[in-house]
Amino acid sequence: MGQFRFLTGGESHGKGLVAIVEGMVADLPLEEGYINKELKRRQQGYGRGPRMKIEEDRAEIVAGVRYGRTMGSPIALFITNRDWQNWREELSVAPVEKEVEPVTCPRPGHADLAGVTKYGLKDIRVIIERASARETAARVAVGGIARRFLEELGTTIHSHTVAIGPHHWKQSRVSPINWQQVETSPVRCTNAKLGRVMMAAIDEAKADGDTLGGVFEVIATGIPVGLGSHVNWDRRLDGRIARAMMSINAVKGVEIGAGFALAGLKGSQAHDVIEPNLRRKTEELPWRHITNRAGGIEGGISNGEDITVRGAVKPIATLATPLRSIDLGSGKAAKAHYERSDICVVPAAGVIAEAMLAIVLADACLEKFGGDNLKETLTNYRNYLGDLS
Repeated sequence: MGQFRFLTGGESHGKGLVAIVEGMVADLPLEEGYINKELKRRQQGYGRGPRMKIEEDRAEIVAGVRYGRTMGSPIALFITNRDWQNWREELSVAPVEKEVEPVTCPRPGHADLAGVTKYGLKDIRVIIERASARETAARVAVGGIARRFLEELGTTIHSHTVAIGPHHWKQSRVSPINWQQVETSPVRCTNAKLGRVMMAAIDEAKADGDTLGGVFEVIATGIPVGLGSHVNWDRRLDGRIARAMMSINAVKGVEIGAGFALAGLKGSQAHDVIEPNLRRKTEELPWRHITNRAGGIEGGISNGEDITVRGAVKPIATLATPLRSIDLGSGKAAKAHYERSDICVVPAAGVIAEAMLAIVLADACLEKFGGDNLKETLTNYRNYLGDLS
């Protein structure tokens, strides 16, 4: 991460989550309500567990904003964990007199076993707390800041659910994605009928003590040409996006544009033909792509088309009917640890992916256009667009 960077801290059942954001320009309009709207979207989604009924995620801006505008200094955010009241002894910062029973049966597919082995620990609780997807609430809050900045440049970001379990949405050239339908759908699916099928599948998995994964898609529109670079591996925009997506809990695969489907095509079928943009309006590019199989990125550089990213989300590792494991204390066979959990997180993962894409794109825009305050950045941006047209 370069110009725009952040760190998060906090445990799943600790006092709260914190985030420190550095690199945002001064004088950007920003209010807590805007960020909290994004946090509320993350909490929704059919298949979420009882934890979401306890929490009411709200980010408090404790530094970096004055009178509703950023100051150019680091922005500090804090999100209270309501459930901490029930975990005061287990997550106490100071030593406690009560003996807390350790968690010793790792869950297959979770960070449990690798984590305690790496850090030389005997209690998996320490790993559970930080490896939990609860941390992504802080990322969504940071993503809210990035999204607010990108709006000033005319960029919008949406996500929707492509698949849950074996049930897949098939894109239609005739019917574009209905984003209003997505936002009202419990599973964030643009097809209402398919959404009901997905919900039934989640119900079935829950009844079996099981979990479900799926696929989300994130689409960013209004992206200028020239973000990222081909000159070094770590400057490639697609590489930066893939890293951000893979950092989301349970995401095991990422594709940009047509992705893996391109592997089965000939070159003449895989690439996006370029033609003159004869009907272009002011500040539009003099050329356009007929298709967008590249997903808006060629050679590690944005090409002006929509950036499209898909993420494959595995079924989460905490099962109500636990898988076989071992007890690290006794070394004997045992059932994996279980505590309350979600059944399906794909809809929420899409919202988290929106935040991560916003963070990468905000960083790339600040890298490209510079500026210490919003006016300076926008001037640089508009001059650049003028030069292109």
